[in-house]
Amino acid sequence: MFYNAVMIRVHPRLLIFPSILLSAFFLLILSNSVKIYAIKGIDINTDQNQTNLEMPTSKKQLSAKYPQSIQEWQEEIEYSAGQHKLDPNLIAAVMLQESGGQSTVISASGAVGLMQIMPRDGIASKFICDDHPCFMNRPSINELLNPDFNIDFGTRLLSGLLKTSGSTRNALKAYGPMDVGFYYADIVLSIYSSYK
Repeated sequence: MFYNAVMIRVHPRLLIFPSILLSAFFLLILSNSVKIYAIKGIDINTDQNQTNLEMPTSKKQLSAKYPQSIQEWQEEIEYSAGQHKLDPNLIAAVMLQESGGQSTVISASGAVGLMQIMPRDGIASKFICDDHPCFMNRPSINELLNPDFNIDFGTRLLSGLLKTSGSTRNALKAYGPMDVGFYYADIVLSIYSSYK
């Protein structure tokens, strides 16, 4: 049997209330994240996090608390963290949030691999910033599908953002998706504090 399809049109004004509810939901989640940081003694509004997450002169190791999907990249994470003077647990937290440890994942927006880096080609080549492709100086999809390269590039990118942004939270905000404020940064910092 065939049914007649009925098209329902929704007036844009009717979408305002659901949008407000969704925004309130995200604010509630964010406020709970801030409370968690306060309970654990993490100050998310200062540069204190940056000094805690930079690699000291002695080599730091990846926490055994991370799931197996992240542990399988331990050697690569620790090597790149050492090269770029970052805490390997911060790199692992980003990786867990971004890809869950899946090296071949490509997001709907075109981000590639373990650290979910936007490449210069594929879908990402269609993003335009100041009359040119936003990611034209980035590696290709094929390069980013190499786990060693992806981890090193993502770690180097995050290290550079830490140096220019002034704090770990600001660096993670810049690393993560656009237009979400500190939501992404707070999730990664929560993962970091839970697993370190």
